[in-house]
Amino acid sequence: MSLAQNFATRTRRMKASEIRELLKLLDRPGILSFAGGIPDAALFPKAEFAEAYAEVLAEAPGQALQYSVTEGYLPLRRWIAGEMARIGLACGAENVLITSGSQQALDYLGKLFLSPGDTALVGWPTYMGALGAFNAYEPRYDRLHIRTNRPAEDYRAAAEAAGGRVKFLYLSPDFANPTGETVDRAGRERLLDLAEDLDCMVLEDAAYQSLRYEGTPVPPILALELARKGDLDACRTVYCGSFSKTLSPGLRVGWVVAASTVIQQLVLMKQAADLHSATINQMAIHRVAEACFDAHVDKVRAAYGARRDAMLDALERHMPDGVTWTKPEGGMFVWLTLPRGVDGADLLARAIEEKNLAFVPGRAFHADGSGENTLRLSFSCADAPMIEEGMKRLGALLRAPRT
Repeated sequence: MSLAQNFATRTRRMKASEIRELLKLLDRPGILSFAGGIPDAALFPKAEFAEAYAEVLAEAPGQALQYSVTEGYLPLRRWIAGEMARIGLACGAENVLITSGSQQALDYLGKLFLSPGDTALVGWPTYMGALGAFNAYEPRYDRLHIRTNRPAEDYRAAAEAAGGRVKFLYLSPDFANPTGETVDRAGRERLLDLAEDLDCMVLEDAAYQSLRYEGTPVPPILALELARKGDLDACRTVYCGSFSKTLSPGLRVGWVVAASTVIQQLVLMKQAADLHSATINQMAIHRVAEACFDAHVDKVRAAYGARRDAMLDALERHMPDGVTWTKPEGGMFVWLTLPRGVDGADLLARAIEEKNLAFVPGRAFHADGSGENTLRLSFSCADAPMIEEGMKRLGALLRAPRT
């Protein structure tokens, strides 16, 4: 007898993350990995965290090590509300929920909005972690056309024909994972119009918003909607933020900003799942954020911006004709489109075997399994010499005859 026969039907859509599997390659001697979209550990504010934990345990050990409220540590939520106001998104602490990373927020939002057969509008490609979070709730996916005006009625008709309705559109509008692309203000306004026409939610994944290296910042989608409606409780956009790309991913501290009715439902879900995120981590994050957030983000931006420049320069030198790539204004990623007929997964197998080189094939970022001739490169953990050598190897591999 197989134990698997007792698994819920939703488990059939649960798949291992290709990125998590590729991270195992980091232990392979000599591997040049551009696979993991992770921050550089050398840039973590280690001394500041050591001091913060020592202070928290010295001054409030009972609070730090005890159960706490599900909504999150109030001083941290107030600090986040202040940061949101700086980017045009005025809210109170009551509109902020602390989550165990923004990945937990995506899981909760999938649980909150999706019934089996409902439609989620996502990019082609989109963040594979979002697909992983939503898959458990058995949705149907449709392609969200960001730069073209596909009529709302087309989306609605397709969703209804499949037996459900469009529940939300999901995107990362700033320096998206995996493409590095940014949606301009006009595009964000069009998406709000689309959501109104479809009477659906907007899930705004802002994990990389702080990592801008050039260009003019664009207001968050939720800020644009708030400007339209004047009341956060009337807004259909849910904003997901995170400290993972700025201060530390290991502490697993993210947050959601949304209308109070949404926050209340998410609180109930979190109470049932893990009661609350780790109190001591929230207290430490708060102290470090208050002490040095802006200065530390400036440091991170300078480092990653230089690495992005190095990668774009190296791609210009080493990529053969027929290969194109994005030129991100921020974030951690460059997205390559290869000539038709070149399969990214096959290329990765050859890259590992022949060149000791790793990246992420693009198919995993497509809900429909397309995108075989694409791949994602991350520059966040690579210095200029590594980037130069890695792009040289990749170019040589693409030029080599295929057997």
